[in-house]
Amino acid sequence: MPLDARPGQGALAVPAPRPTFGDHARRVWGWFVRHRARSLGVLAVAAGGFGFAWIAEEVAEGDTRAFDRAILLGLRNPADLSDPIGPPWLEEMARDVTALGSHVVLIGLVAGVVGYLLLSGRRRTGVFIALAIGSGALLSSVLKIGFARPRPDLVPHAVEVYTASFPSGHAMLSALVYLTLGALMMRVEPRRRTKAWLLGYAAVVTAMVGASRVYLGVHWPTDVLAGWCAGAGWALLCWLVMTALQRRGEIEPEPPPPA
Repeated sequence: MPLDARPGQGALAVPAPRPTFGDHARRVWGWFVRHRARSLGVLAVAAGGFGFAWIAEEVAEGDTRAFDRAILLGLRNPADLSDPIGPPWLEEMARDVTALGSHVVLIGLVAGVVGYLLLSGRRRTGVFIALAIGSGALLSSVLKIGFARPRPDLVPHAVEVYTASFPSGHAMLSALVYLTLGALMMRVEPRRRTKAWLLGYAAVVTAMVGASRVYLGVHWPTDVLAGWCAGAGWALLCWLVMTALQRRGEIEPEPPPPA
């Protein structure tokens, strides 16, 4: 019987070797290397979501009470809990910094960026940025209503507050806005050190805003940690969606970097 006969004609079929675990691992690693930026982005989004969920669960079970109390009390004068530690100018500076995460400042900043994108002919990009940040603000409000955690009553508040405590809206929205705008500027900057500076500056501003909320006594530390996780995760998720839409031609591509 000829060996090249077709199956069904009596040929001896040679079974194909089954792929091993190493074959699957090399295939997955190859895909990761080819798409490492997207892969790292997906991992970062998952890490942000997991971090928020873990903190929320610990807060709901009351396991963070000692941690929150220790940090808030550690930032106050033991003889007068209405007095934050440090000189008076530090408290005034904290009020200035915390304003960088206020709705008025963030709305003004986003409106300026979106207006620039619309006027420069990148209308779909501007609309997407507005929707991404607007949906993040809506998510922050929904989470506050859902968890309804009271504001800290352990120390007097150094600024007025009107909403629930968890997660910190200032921390979440500052992470969303500043990281999104920093990443937007990175796309048109060819030099790595400048990219690192842009992302680092956005991260520092975000960190300072969140820390100021705890220093002023208007948020538990876990409120701020959860806000950072949610805001950074949402910003990365929106950025992944935006880059995917750009590859499909549904959003204007990034302009070429300057020479």
